[in-house]
Amino acid sequence: MGTPTQNGLFKKAVDDFKAGKCGPEKVKVYEKLYPGVWSLKGFFDLRDYEIVHDGVRNVFRFILRLSEDPTERAERVSASFHTRVIPSEVKKAAYKRDKGQCQICGSKVNLHFDHDLPYSKGGSSLTAENVRLLCAKHNLEKGAKIQ
Repeated sequence: MGTPTQNGLFKKAVDDFKAGKCGPEKVKVYEKLYPGVWSLKGFFDLRDYEIVHDGVRNVFRFILRLSEDPTERAERVSASFHTRVIPSEVKKAAYKRDKGQCQICGSKVNLHFDHDLPYSKGGSSLTAENVRLLCAKHNLEKGAKIQ
């Protein structure tokens, strides 16, 4: 028997969790915005799995829950008008408008979605008008400042 696949490792983590041997495995979840463009959705707990038939073969479907760990937790999407989470459609619109590059230096690597009017100062995540692309350097330099 060889090395387990990633699915095999996830299955073992769920089995160990359900047997009370450890807490749930933390996993990062990304969403695909465009081909080759991925955005971090947050950290989730791997809680369970089921095996389903996809029409050709049996495959694992893993069940996740948003992590309750405050050091890793992604912000929850809520019905509130004021949420830090930027919806996928807003990200896609901002990415397209900004041509996939930092709006300060033009870099196309290590991009972040930035709130022009910072979330902490009341800025919205629900419209592309308040969301722009910045490289990591410029986003970290900006912080919660209004520019």
